[in-house]
Amino acid sequence: MLVMGSMIGSGIFIVSAEIAREVDSPALLIGAWAVAGFMTIVAALSYGELAAMMPRAGGQYVYLREALGPLWGFLYGWTLFLVIQTGTIAAVGVAFGKFLGVFFPAISSTTWILHLWKVPPIRLGPMVLGNMDVGINTQNLVAILLVVFLSVVNIFGVKTGALIQNVFTAAKVSALLGLALFGIAMGRNARALATNFSGHFWRNAGLGAQHDIGGGVFVGTLTVLAVAQVGSLFSADAWNNVTFTAGEVKNPSRNLPLSLALGTGVVIALYIACNFIYLMVLPLDGAANAATILERGIKYAAEDRVGTAVMTQMFGAAGGLLMAGAILISAFGCANGLILSGARVYYAMAKDGLFFRGVSKLHPAYKTPAVSLMVQMVWACLLCVSGSYGQLLDYIIFAVLVFYILTIVGLFVLRRTRPDAPRPYRAVGYPVLPAIYIVMALFIDVVLLRYKPQYTWPGLIVVLLGIPVYYAWSKSAGTKRASAQG
Repeated sequence: MLVMGSMIGSGIFIVSAEIAREVDSPALLIGAWAVAGFMTIVAALSYGELAAMMPRAGGQYVYLREALGPLWGFLYGWTLFLVIQTGTIAAVGVAFGKFLGVFFPAISSTTWILHLWKVPPIRLGPMVLGNMDVGINTQNLVAILLVVFLSVVNIFGVKTGALIQNVFTAAKVSALLGLALFGIAMGRNARALATNFSGHFWRNAGLGAQHDIGGGVFVGTLTVLAVAQVGSLFSADAWNNVTFTAGEVKNPSRNLPLSLALGTGVVIALYIACNFIYLMVLPLDGAANAATILERGIKYAAEDRVGTAVMTQMFGAAGGLLMAGAILISAFGCANGLILSGARVYYAMAKDGLFFRGVSKLHPAYKTPAVSLMVQMVWACLLCVSGSYGQLLDYIIFAVLVFYILTIVGLFVLRRTRPDAPRPYRAVGYPVLPAIYIVMALFIDVVLLRYKPQYTWPGLIVVLLGIPVYYAWSKSAGTKRASAQG
């Protein structure tokens, strides 16, 4: 439930519009999700070995620390706190506000309560930094309230958080399954089938095709698929969060690898099925200013809410409201899973003397990392006001991939340096599948650095800034230990 609940947020219902605009091909839309699915499952199968070897609170932070050294573990935790986990929490919270706007139109990214600054575009060579609105609008205010509420609830014990997780995950998996089944049974639209299939499915999908990714820049098919991974990989991310809570999982050597494999497999199958339904119900192409849902198509669904547009097309206004409600449940459960698990990493770092000392304290009654939950909450709320959903998404995925690559490299390192360590589970397809993952992820990161520089380069800078912080923190921790011993 934690794997599926953390993965399924709002992305599957939104990002297909952006992917469709980038790839301009029904086959490549499915291809973008298939690539993300393959990479996610391979990574999960690889992480299963590490999780079974080291079933401790902190998960990926611990794996990097043990395989590559404490600096790499710290850089992951540092980036997780500044960008990856808190940025994802903020992005899911903003998406929650976006879909609440279906019921209450006053909740919108354009309804400002306090507009602090329009950051102008700043050009640095190929990079364009800034170009965002900073402040509080009704949409990100909803996001802030959601983050605060769930952070406080999770103080009251892991069982409370797990109960919320189980209920909301069951609801959203049912919603995705329902979308797929209803789409097959009742949703097929003759116009969509004619334009997306019937000889058109493979259009613009040849390896020699050229794709416009904006600003008059044309790239090949493999490159545009890599660019499109921002959306699909983001929507499939956070499956690794279950490893953060390993210290509170029963029989983790068995249950962690099993949950990683089953959870990612089920979610990826549902994601690909839902995108086929999108193509069966709505044409890929459309016009941004069109009056009807069919004429807007997948590319220009209102506010990119493809899931809502599909249900509205099938069942009218009631269908759209039903889907928006299901997505709200989905985003709520996703945010809960992210908040519950992320706090365990900063807690593990603080115990190692590599984060604020107070963050290592547990709540006296509920034995939860309460201080860690509050610190995470404050930073996630600040990120909610810092930029749009799409900007946060771009910012996150590059840093995520960097550390996935390093962690899977760590799998190879540990096979060599600790050959006799107990391995209750061994990675399926080792060494071929993990090596393929590393090559694919490196290609995507290089492409993102080149073609989406405004948030990938700052993400890389955040990682690098952690190096002097690590040495300052470890020196301080060493001094404190020496004085305590003296």
